[in-house]
Amino acid sequence: MPNLNLPILVVDDAKFSSMVVARTLRKAGYRDVRLANNALDALQFMEDRPVSVLIADWLMPEMDGLELTARVRQIDEQENHYTYVMLLTARESVEALAEAFDSGVDDFIYKSDMSKQLLPRIFAADRMADRQNTLLRANALLIENNRELESSNIIDLETGLCNNRYARERLERSIRHAESRGGASAYVLVGIRNWQSLKRQHSPGIMSELAQGIGRRLGHLIRPMDTLCRIGDNQYAIIAHFENPEHCTTSAFRRIYDGINHKALKTTAGYISVEAGMVLCRTDVQDGTPSVEDVEKSAIQGLMDAYETRLFTETSPALPAEA
Repeated sequence: MPNLNLPILVVDDAKFSSMVVARTLRKAGYRDVRLANNALDALQFMEDRPVSVLIADWLMPEMDGLELTARVRQIDEQENHYTYVMLLTARESVEALAEAFDSGVDDFIYKSDMSKQLLPRIFAADRMADRQNTLLRANALLIENNRELESSNIIDLETGLCNNRYARERLERSIRHAESRGGASAYVLVGIRNWQSLKRQHSPGIMSELAQGIGRRLGHLIRPMDTLCRIGDNQYAIIAHFENPEHCTTSAFRRIYDGINHKALKTTAGYISVEAGMVLCRTDVQDGTPSVEDVEKSAIQGLMDAYETRLFTETSPALPAEA
């Protein structure tokens, strides 16, 4: 059953020819048929409202059918749309047709046999345009769904740990918990100092094994109530809360520092040793309540110091001075 609401645009500088095409289509029941006298008008019509099928004369002044087709493809790309382009032509040589197909034309109607060819070609064009545009819409929807999933995803797919999004949410809750109920919030940043060097030595597959191994090692070393996240290619964060602020020190996490630095990790390429730098960024409600950004900034700076000194360092976020 033909789609009689199929949007069709006919462009031909010869008004008689375009009227013949339009009359044939309308007689067959097609309701949405527009006419343009030249390529520029046709482009304006298409920018105002897309069409599914464009029927254009090959030879037109100022802009011929091939040039028009190239412009149409640009519009289609911008609008995530597909226009089925058919050229009216008297040229029947193989070379001419090959040139047109290379230019993005979909089909031809020979002027010498237009009365017999037009409607069957329109039926085929309708099916092809509908299929292409359905696929484009489905793909656009899939991309949008993926973006929404990525924006709400809290899992690092490579290691199965929580990601930076979740780490920031968990750190915010930990800071607010310390603010309302007392105690101290701990943000421990673990960075693999020799990660780039290892990447130059090993394949992506081995590095993925290593990232997973580091995650498993850290998971076994933290306390059950603590949160472990992978927040970057070579960085992991541990968020913890201490009811007694005096217990929130590097000593509480020393086993993690030793466990990651002093024992190599097994991969299919053999055992690989990593050099981990660690910093504890400690937040005590008595000193004021920092923002998540304050804590992260202080931890990054502390990690750089830990890389240089090769020591497990401790820092506190800088708080804005009171007015």
